[in-house]
Amino acid sequence: MHNFIEGNFDIIVIGAGHAGCEAALACARTGLKTAMLTLNLDSIAFMACNPSIGGTAKGHLVREIDALGGEMGINADETAMQFKMLNIGKGAAVQSLRCQCDKNAYHRRMKYVLEHTRNLRIVQGEAARILVKEGTVCGVETAYGGIFECRAVVIATGVYLNARTITGEVIKDSGPNGFAPATELTANLMELGFNVRRFKTGTPARIDFRTIDAEKCGVQEGDTTVYPFSFMHDSVPAEQTPCYLTYTNRATHEIILSNLDRSPLYNGTIGSTGPRYCPSIETKVVRFADKERHQIFIEPEGADTLEAYIQGMSSSLPHDIQRDMYRSVAGLEHCDIMRYAYAIEYDCIDTLDIYPTLEFKKVKNLYTAGQINGTSGYEEAAAQGLMAGLNASLKLRGREPLVLGRDEAYIGVLIDDLVTKGTEEPYRMMTSRAEHRIELRQDNADLRLTQKGYDCGLVTEERYSRYLKRKDDCRRAIKELEERLPADVADGILRGKCLEEGKKPLSPADLIKRGVSLKDICGATNVLAWAGQSVRESAEVEIKYDGYLKKGREQIARTKKLEDKLLPEDIDYLHIDGLRLEAREKLDKVRPRSLGQAGRISGVSPADISVLMIYLSVNHQNLK
Repeated sequence: MHNFIEGNFDIIVIGAGHAGCEAALACARTGLKTAMLTLNLDSIAFMACNPSIGGTAKGHLVREIDALGGEMGINADETAMQFKMLNIGKGAAVQSLRCQCDKNAYHRRMKYVLEHTRNLRIVQGEAARILVKEGTVCGVETAYGGIFECRAVVIATGVYLNARTITGEVIKDSGPNGFAPATELTANLMELGFNVRRFKTGTPARIDFRTIDAEKCGVQEGDTTVYPFSFMHDSVPAEQTPCYLTYTNRATHEIILSNLDRSPLYNGTIGSTGPRYCPSIETKVVRFADKERHQIFIEPEGADTLEAYIQGMSSSLPHDIQRDMYRSVAGLEHCDIMRYAYAIEYDCIDTLDIYPTLEFKKVKNLYTAGQINGTSGYEEAAAQGLMAGLNASLKLRGREPLVLGRDEAYIGVLIDDLVTKGTEEPYRMMTSRAEHRIELRQDNADLRLTQKGYDCGLVTEERYSRYLKRKDDCRRAIKELEERLPADVADGILRGKCLEEGKKPLSPADLIKRGVSLKDICGATNVLAWAGQSVRESAEVEIKYDGYLKKGREQIARTKKLEDKLLPEDIDYLHIDGLRLEAREKLDKVRPRSLGQAGRISGVSPADISVLMIYLSVNHQNLK
């Protein structure tokens, strides 16, 4: 094949899914000449599964992406059809925003943003080889012979590497939704030293909404009083599209159980690892045999289509079984399937092969992000894409990398889990993974991260000025809430809530700690009359959980001492006397950035960390 030079760039991003979009924007917006390669321009920011953004813990990731200067939150707000705050009856730490988006509008808007971003060129083409010279990336070669010369590469190929879809007995070499797979890059990645394995995911059917009997389903209205994803927006739409709730039943389960011999998951056709926390309907029925029914949500895919997404019923059963299965559900008795469900297998890498910056350990300036790293979900992908693109940009600009700690962001938890522990199944972010989740709330994402994004050159002046104002407003609000109220006003509020009256003058902060909501206080006084909803919420949470926050911050300060002790890159772990064999092997493979990260590696004990600290002291290697 004849090769030719397509152009010379600072950074090439391979892939245009949710990871690729954030990576390309982070690079281009920080002033680097960037090219983004995609198999198909029509797949840019494509929502291959549920047309929604956010959800439990995922909503935290979106707000953090937004706080750092990313695009996902803005795009979700602009194309949203319905907003919901999940876990509203629980504490602020685990409440998570979710929105149903217009699938086609989400793609179109993100494509428009990319097309109109300075320093960014978008090219339809398949990446075949990463070109390396003297251990450092120098270019990308396409399947058509084009050479993109560059100084860094971000691989964000999603589920497209050697992808194949599986439905019953039918197996096709295909990416999501019939898009072509990427068939040439995997072999090259293995040549470069990546450890490659196979993961699986799936998606449910899409049904013609006109054939659904919505009256047999429960209506799920949206929330109109919640805040949006982006800190650049002030409110959510007052009019929102409803979703619907129904359930599987005994007949549904019998259809599935009597046809397990035709299920690729149970007859040996699928041998790859699927997502534990988003199982197929076959797996749910088999694994939870005691359950009489499972929730099924019917969600519109967009304003310009009649397709409805049937959340909770992903499947790889044959089409004839799918038809009977879906029609056994209340409200779907006469449904017409527009797109049948399928499973999809794809290649991904072992994330123990990458640094916390998401740079590959064996090739300089080569980064990976998204589902190629073994994660599931748009939000996890976008978070990694932003960090990979930003770190590639920082390196080429001669700046220090941005590595977020587990105490600083859910993004930090996500990446630390991947590069320290690895994952043997598609990784999904959950609030339970974060040990400091009371500190890592949705409401304070900008207060935690926007300064960092600004220092890296990604946050705009407009966003930064908004952040500074909200930061000052939050301080002002807390100060105002700590000022004492007239005794009769405070006692009146307490009596109204059937609480014991105060024996001394009380402030709104005191009332909040006694269980009175800030909403009730504001309704009875002029307190915070000037403040918006987001400022009020942040101030209330800081006061309500003050004791927990203080204890948590003390714990963070203690653990930070180990996180701040960076390890020299040239340590020969295999020859350190006193380390157990397993610890030597694990430390050598992971190559931890700090003593703190070393202590989180599976197979490395506290005793091993003590040996490591003694070794460093004896060998006069000063820890930063």
